Formats: sequence, C-alpha cells, structure tokens
Amino acid sequence: MSKNSNLETGESTPVTDPAIEAALQQLIAGTAKVLSPDSLRSKLAKGQPLRVKLGVDPTSPDIHLGHTVAMEKLRQFQNLGHQAVLIIGDFTATVGDPTGRSSARPPLTREQVLENAKTYTDQAFKILDAAKTEVAYNGDWFRKMTYEEVLKLNARVTMQQMLQREDFKSRVEEGKEVRLHEIQYPIMQGWDSVMIKSDVEIGGTDQLFNILVGRDLQKEEGLPQQVVMLMPLLEGLDGVKKMSKSTGNYIGVNEAPKEMFAKIMSISDDLMDRYHTLLLGSERDTTLHPNEAKKQLAEKIATRYHGEAEGRAARLDWDTRFSNKDLNAADLPEISIASLPADLNAIQLTAHVFETVFNLKKSNGELRKQYFTPGAIQLDGEKLMDPMASVELQAGQILRLSKKQSIKFSE
Repeated sequence: MSKNSNLETGESTPVTDPAIEAALQQLIAGTAKVLSPDSLRSKLAKGQPLRVKLGVDPTSPDIHLGHTVAMEKLRQFQNLGHQAVLIIGDFTATVGDPTGRSSARPPLTREQVLENAKTYTDQAFKILDAAKTEVAYNGDWFRKMTYEEVLKLNARVTMQQMLQREDFKSRVEEGKEVRLHEIQYPIMQGWDSVMIKSDVEIGGTDQLFNILVGRDLQKEEGLPQQVVMLMPLLEGLDGVKKMSKSTGNYIGVNEAPKEMFAKIMSISDDLMDRYHTLLLGSERDTTLHPNEAKKQLAEKIATRYHGEAEGRAARLDWDTRFSNKDLNAADLPEISIASLPADLNAIQLTAHVFETVFNLKKSNGELRKQYFTPGAIQLDGEKLMDPMASVELQAGQILRLSKKQSIKFSE
C-alpha cells in the first residue's frame, strides 16, 4: 500500500480505499473536533474493529437529548462494525466531574449511583445496540487499587498540568476552593482508557482535557493512543444555553411522545439543522416549508424513542390541536384543579402550569411581556389580559398558553 506524507505531523498516512474514506467522512460528520482525522483513517485502514469508548457518570436517573449526541455517534461506530464500550462511572460519579463547575459537586453514594445506572442504561439502549455494547464499571478497577498504586498514578501528572484546566484556573484566580479529589477526576477518566484499551474516545467539547490525559497515560503504558472525538454541546429549547435539566430547556428521552413532539415544535427554525445533524445524523429537506420540516423532525425524534406508531400519533395529535384548531377534540395534558395552590391569580396560574406541565420556568416579567401583553393567554377562548386578575376554574376548561401549548383542567 502506498503512503502520503503528512507535512504537519511528519507521519505517513496510508492511501485508503473509497469504503474507508466514506466511513471516515460519516464518522467525522457533525463533530466539533477530531484529533486527528488522519489518525482515525490509519486505524480504520487496519481493517480491525476499533474499541470506541464513551464514559458516563449516572449522577441522575434520566438522560435528555443533549446526552444522546455522543451516544448517536457511538451508534454510528457500532453500525460500521466497531466495538462500543460504555463505561459506567460508578466510581468517578461518587467524585463528580468538575468540568465547567464553579464549585465542587455534591458527592453521591455508590448506592445512589448504581440505582441511577439502572434507568440510565435502559435509556441509553434506546440508541445503542445492547447486544453489541460492552459495558464496564470503572469501580471494578479503582476499588482494587492500593493507596501505593494511587500515588504512583498521581505521580504521572503535575499540578501545573491540572491547573491548565480553565475551570480549575478560574476558581483559583477567583479565590474559590479546588478540592484535591476533583483533581483526581481527569486522571481517573484517563486511566479508564488504559484499562479498556480504547482506540477512540467520544466526549463533549468540554472533555478535551480529560481525554488528552487518557492519551498521555496510554502512551506511558506503551499502548496506541486513542483518537479524540469531540461532539458539540447541544443547545436546549431556548437555542442559547446548553441543554440542561437545571435550566429547564431540555427534552427527556423518557418523556411522552406528544410532549417530545410539542417541545421540538417550539425550537427556532435555525436550530432545526443542528438537531437533524446531532440527533438523527441526517440533513433536513430544505425544499419543505420550515413548519412541515419541523413536524417531520419532531415525528422522527418521537419515533426514535417510542416507535413508529407513537411518533405518528404524536403528529396526528399536534395537527388536531393546532393545524385543525380543534382543541376540544385533542388529547391535551391535564391538570387537576384540586392539585392547584389556593387563590392563584392569572400570572401565578400560568407560571405554575408552565413549570409543572411543561418543565419551563418563566419569570413574571417574561410572562407579562411575551404572553399577557400580546393576548396569548386564553381560558376557553377568552383572552386573559390582566395578569393580576383572579381566575375561577371549572373542570373541562382549556387554558391556552401559546400556539403550541395548551392544557385541560380536570376536577
């Protein structure tokens, strides 16, 4: 096989066949950074299944679509015949990843982590092929290490290296504490790569430092260094902040298909391309009207997690509610009048419904400006213009919050 010289690295890169080049282009599509495409090409050219690592810390029982971006890429590797290795951080989760944190994470017990891992993996296997996924728990090797072995592992990195991390550096400069156990986290994540002999590690753009530590440790152990594959952080429903449960701009993998559909319909047209690429590995049909394109995206995502029949039903329900304007015939989410706090005025009721039914936190200022002033809030078709007005509710009434969000009251 002939070779080309790479002037940047001095390495020679094998001339690959079209099938390998097509696989490479598919795998790097949608990534934020790959270190490096040439290294990945060389690994693919060997014709052997690669061990592709994704590490997750089950710090909560549920995952949202932001978590699935890396999993979708891992599934692409699976589909091409490579070995997916899902590392459950039952040990690292008790420490807590300090990435992007301005303070130390609250510690979790191992029992909490293992309980979360049960539902976490169930949801992950809606994306990954469970039969072809190797699952490893990093507690299996960390809990066997002696203190002497821990010290020897720590001796391989310097404090100066750790303080190159922006989050650590910023906290030190701001006079905020950095706990010593947090400094262990990149070392532990890197050692995972040694233990499972990964050829590729997938992570978010905020994981670059940790994955590079893994490359360094692999080199010291005489192992081939893993390719770094960084995935973009998915914007949430607001189109600005990273999808997160703490900001309420997320879509949960286990959410009902109709709720999933409705949330997708709330995103901006500009965000559609990102969701297509990162969540479905495809491109949207630009010949369609944006509203129809968004409906197709919402149906495909609901189908991805709930099946074709549920995805189709979610779209039918949406069309009934909004395209056909027949809210009384629609299967709306319901809220019991008896469950509501007493004496709510219009704005308090609206905020309560947004948070409890749609998982969206809205400030009074936002509600006044974006909902009450334009006359978007309607109770049985009557506009509620005064946010401070008292509201008398009856079972069967429909509260319309926006063109895309309505609920029905029950007793």
